[in-house]
Amino acid sequence: MKRFLVVTSAVTVLCLCTLKSGAQYYFYDNNYYDNPVVYELGGSVGIMNCLTDLGGKKGIGKKFVKDLNFGNTQLAGSVFFSALYKNAVALRLEGTFGQVKAYDSVLKSVKTSTYGRYERNLSFRSNITEFMGLVELHPLFMFKKYDENSEPPRYSPYLVGGVGYFSFNPQAKLQNKWVDLQPLRTEGQGFAEYPNRKPYQLKQVCIPVGAGVKYELSPMFNLRAEVVYRILSTDYLDDVSTTYIDPTVYSNYFSGAKLTNALLLNDRQYELDPTHITTDGDQRGNPKNNDAYFTFNIKVGIIFGRERIRH
Repeated sequence: MKRFLVVTSAVTVLCLCTLKSGAQYYFYDNNYYDNPVVYELGGSVGIMNCLTDLGGKKGIGKKFVKDLNFGNTQLAGSVFFSALYKNAVALRLEGTFGQVKAYDSVLKSVKTSTYGRYERNLSFRSNITEFMGLVELHPLFMFKKYDENSEPPRYSPYLVGGVGYFSFNPQAKLQNKWVDLQPLRTEGQGFAEYPNRKPYQLKQVCIPVGAGVKYELSPMFNLRAEVVYRILSTDYLDDVSTTYIDPTVYSNYFSGAKLTNALLLNDRQYELDPTHITTDGDQRGNPKNNDAYFTFNIKVGIIFGRERIRH
C-alpha cells in the first residue's frame, strides 16, 4: 500500500510539473493565454419536448420529429461543469431538469384521420431529472493548431454524445388530481395473465447525442446554443406501449382506490363514447418504436484557467 502511494504521488507531481512547464500553448488575445486545460462552470435555460405514442399530428403517426407537437413544449434547465483540452475535446458533467407531456385530445381537429388515436383519449405528464457524462468534439480546433501568429476563432460548432441516467414518473389527471400510472400496471405489467409484460423501471439509462455552437463573449464567458436528443430503451415514458388488457384481472391484484384508478385510467375511451366496448388485445400503443425526449438550451458558462499576461 505504501509503495502504491509513493508511486501515485510521484506520478501526480510529474504530471503537474509537465503541465506547468507546457502550460502556455497559444495566446487567446493580447491580454490572456490559454493553458492546455481550461474549465467551464455554467447553467442553461431552454425547452424540453418528447416523442411518444400519445398526441402528435394527423394520420396514423409518423417517425421522429414529423409527429412532434410543439404545443407540448415545456421549460427546462441545467447546470454543468466541463474540462476542455486545447479547445478541441471536452469532458462534461451535466444535470438537467424539466418536464414532458402529451395528450391525445390535441388531435381533435384532425380526429377523422387519426385511426382511433384521438378516441383513445389518453394523456400524461412526467417530470424529468437527468445526470449525464458527455464528450464534446470541436472540429475547428481538432484539425488546426493556433499560436500567437494565428488567432483562434471565437465561435466553435461541436458534436456531443455520452451516457445519462434519468428518472421519470408518468402521471394522468383524474378528477382534478394527478395519479401515478406506473403502480397501476395499465397494460398488465407484472400480472400472471400477461407473463411477457414486465414492470418498467422509473430510473433508466439514456444515450444523449446532439450538436451545438459555442461563442466566446470574452476571456471569461461563453455563450452556447445546443440541442440534445435522448435515445431511450423504454417505450413507457408515457405509460403507453402495446395493447389493452382484460380489465377484470385488476380485481385479482388491486382493491379500493387503486382498483378504481386502474379501471378508470387504463382505458379512457368511455369519456368520449360511453357506449364504446374495448376488447382484450385492442391496440393501445405501438411497441415498435421506443419513446424519446430532447432539449434545446441556451447556455452561459464562466471560464477558469486562462492566465493574464503581465505587460
